[in-house]
Amino acid sequence: MNGYMGKILRVDLSTGKIWGEPLDEEYARAFVGGSGLAARYVYDMVDGDTDPLGPENPLVFMTGPLVGTAMPSAGRCSVCALSPLTHIWGESNTGGFFGPELHFAGYDGVIITGQAEKPVWLSIVEGWPELHDAADLWGCDSYVTQERVREALGEPKARVACIGPAGENRVKMAAVMNDHGRAAGRTGMGAVMGSKNLKAVGVRGSANIPLADPDGFKAVVREIIAGLDEDMHAMSFQLAGTASGVDMLLMYGDMPIRYYQQGEWEGASNLSGVLMTDQYLNKGTACYRCPIACGRETRAPNYGLDKVDGPEYETLGAFGSLAMVDDLEAVIYAGHLCNVYGVDTISTGCTIALACEMFERGIISAADTGGLDIRYGDVQTTHRLIEMIAHRDGFGAVLAEGSAALAERFGVPELAVTVNRLEVPMHDPRAFAGLAVSYALSPRGACHMEGDMYGVDMGMGPALELGIFPGDRFDATEEKGRIAARQQAWRNLYNAMILCQFQNPGVERVLAALNGATGWGLEADDLMTLG
Repeated sequence: MNGYMGKILRVDLSTGKIWGEPLDEEYARAFVGGSGLAARYVYDMVDGDTDPLGPENPLVFMTGPLVGTAMPSAGRCSVCALSPLTHIWGESNTGGFFGPELHFAGYDGVIITGQAEKPVWLSIVEGWPELHDAADLWGCDSYVTQERVREALGEPKARVACIGPAGENRVKMAAVMNDHGRAAGRTGMGAVMGSKNLKAVGVRGSANIPLADPDGFKAVVREIIAGLDEDMHAMSFQLAGTASGVDMLLMYGDMPIRYYQQGEWEGASNLSGVLMTDQYLNKGTACYRCPIACGRETRAPNYGLDKVDGPEYETLGAFGSLAMVDDLEAVIYAGHLCNVYGVDTISTGCTIALACEMFERGIISAADTGGLDIRYGDVQTTHRLIEMIAHRDGFGAVLAEGSAALAERFGVPELAVTVNRLEVPMHDPRAFAGLAVSYALSPRGACHMEGDMYGVDMGMGPALELGIFPGDRFDATEEKGRIAARQQAWRNLYNAMILCQFQNPGVERVLAALNGATGWGLEADDLMTLG
């Protein structure tokens, strides 16, 4: 199978049994890879009674046919299962190098079921899988865990996906961390991993990914890289990371303020990516074979840190404007704490901001929070709450269940800004009407990665050949809904190939790359069917 290694690794933690099985070629042809292929496998293994934190819920790490190839910005991996936060389909995807390395180690994906009696970690080196005792890793933060697994393998370039204390404690918004501060953040995949007593997965390999048309593939890759010079959005990400969007999105009223209740706030300009570049940036960082390099390595000297991973735009919004915090360095530190403990910055920031709103309204008080005043603008309390959430300490145990559960607990479910119990990200659908369709119909709940209509209407990589046209951002016609539906299918295909959504070379080049890898001979219309 060109574009694939042709093998899935199966791990039953309850019995300790590990085996390989051929990749289902029919599934791959219909669902491609990533979250699409993972969903097809999971569909056979769960039903309406499956407990997301029970041993029968499969945890899936899945690559796609472009992952680990020369295709720019295809260094991703999907992490999927039923979500303990939403109780529906849970998926997240992460950048860095873990996905390509899993491919190089000989597998298209790993499906993990059961629950180990004691903490374990899994290694996959040159096609050889093995379980190890993780007693000495349990309780370690995500950075320490990654380093110790590399040391144990004797492979300084091994790639490690792991959980921090939040995953161990089954925090509903726990992330799976990899490549220092990269995160499969949304829908609580870290909690699923923790429920299985699986601390980490370390991978290393040197296999080559077979391509149907190597010469044709190389040609289209050269075209895509050459075309980046004309992609202004990609260049802005290169210069200032995803935080480059702060100033523009504030202008549109897209960046949420005061728990989604304000459209403007002068203090939000202090969170600018330009300001971050000027005052706190060490360097830009890149995922596997990515010429954009939108990642940031920053510093927070007031917190004794000369190296911090991030923050991304979503983190700046969740801990900044949403909670009325304009101290950029303090927000950088909040993002760092989330990386250390392994929690999703979006859901964590949203839940803390909701607590601020409920405290201000008198719905909760210091008697409920263990003496804490949780108020807008108090970033020091936010820092404390992140740690409390990760360890389920005191009121942190309440927040660890997420926004919907917090609002329900105190009798105000209508206050939680969620869709299907997943917190709405840092893009306000009142600024881009088509985004409301994406949030409502995304398979995982409120999600800006399964139909980024704000990008379409800002002219960021529209797929004109597929009928995805930029237009009036306030348009609420049926045609705008159809465009949103097509964009959702297009981005779901991206999440299956898997390709970073900042890489928008156009439909014909994406089609040529997918055909060059797989040899499927697809037409443009086939892409929408797959999506």
